[in-house]
Amino acid sequence: MDENEGLPTLLVVDGANVVGSVPDGWWRDRRGAAERLRDALVAVAERGLPDHPGPLEVVLVVEGAARGVAGLPEVRVVEASGSGDDRIVELVRAALAEHPGRDCLVATADRELRSRVGALGATVTGPRSVRP
Repeated sequence: MDENEGLPTLLVVDGANVVGSVPDGWWRDRRGAAERLRDALVAVAERGLPDHPGPLEVVLVVEGAARGVAGLPEVRVVEASGSGDDRIVELVRAALAEHPGRDCLVATADRELRSRVGALGATVTGPRSVRP
């Protein structure tokens, strides 16, 4: 029996990258933009994504001016004290150390981050997959 059976896919969202993927004025209110993304991720947590049926364990990583966004029962918010990318890599590394082979998905368009988490065993998806 697979030790990860029944364990939901972990979806780690690069908040800055996903918010910044649409030029909708997010730069005027970074925290508000992160809160809107967090709220939209509730539906993603419940329904899942193509090839990753819900429910998902969703973690939104925020940094800079977006820090201070509260989490929700469906979406855990993690603040990066420095680089958001480094925090995402830490989260993926820890999750896979605890549950080797767990299905981990990272939402970002950042090429370097995609490479870093891919080397750890995570899969990646683009920002549009998690945006409303």
